[in-house]
Amino acid sequence: MPLVRVEMIKGKSPEYKKSVLTNIHEGLMESFDIADWDRFQRIVEISPEDFELPEGKTKDFMIIELTVFPGRTKEQKRKAIETITGKLHDSLGIAPTDVFIVINEPPLENWGMAGKQKGE
Repeated sequence: MPLVRVEMIKGKSPEYKKSVLTNIHEGLMESFDIADWDRFQRIVEISPEDFELPEGKTKDFMIIELTVFPGRTKEQKRKAIETITGKLHDSLGIAPTDVFIVINEPPLENWGMAGKQKGE
C-alpha cells in the first residue's frame, strides 16, 4: 500500500497530471508487485513563487514521496526509482534530472487503517 505524494509547480493539464500518476503507479506495480487497485496517490500543486527550484531544474521538476510498508529490498527500491523515472521520461518527456524520489518506510506500528494499528 504505497502512499504517493507528488509536488509540482501549478499549471499542468488534468491529462498531464493523470499521466504522471499512472506512470508512477505502473512503476510501482512493476517494481513492488502491488495490485492495480492499490492507488493511494495525490498531487500537490504549488504556485511558482512558492516552489524554489534547485539550480538546473526546469518547470517540470517534481518531488515524489513514496511512503511504503517496510521490507522492500534495496534492489526493489532501485528498480522503482529507475522505472518511475524512465516512464515519466518516455511518456511525458520529463528529464530524469527533474525527478526527485524519496522513499519513506515508517514501521508498521505507525500505520493506522480502518481504525486499527497495522501489525496487530
